[in-house]
Amino acid sequence: MGTTEEITDLGDRWVAAETAGDTETLAALATDDFELVGPLGFVLDRSQWLDRYRSGGLVTHELAWRDVAVREHGDSAIAVGVHDQRASHRGNPVDGQFRSTHVLVRRDGRWQLAGMHLSPLGAPPAFARGGA
Repeated sequence: MGTTEEITDLGDRWVAAETAGDTETLAALATDDFELVGPLGFVLDRSQWLDRYRSGGLVTHELAWRDVAVREHGDSAIAVGVHDQRASHRGNPVDGQFRSTHVLVRRDGRWQLAGMHLSPLGAPPAFARGGA
């Protein structure tokens, strides 16, 4: 199995774990120093990321990670794709579509998530649309 397939498989396991609120699997998929940069710029360390599920504060109803492109750099890789979610945080909807960048490292022959960054998808700003 090549790097792209290994990371795609990890992505499938991550999606299943997020949807199930499976913190044991999520913990195994992430490095000890994992960090998430959320779509509004907030930063969560590994413990805070997992605690959202442990507390019941975050519930992911549906999640897809698609159109993923992987670039390998030795024992590191960057995977950029589209993250579609239907979820709630503390009872409030947090549905969205985001450009998702996953930073992965290979340790002891297996890939782990070292970081994740989500940016909301939207139309380009007026200055970038070629208008006068």
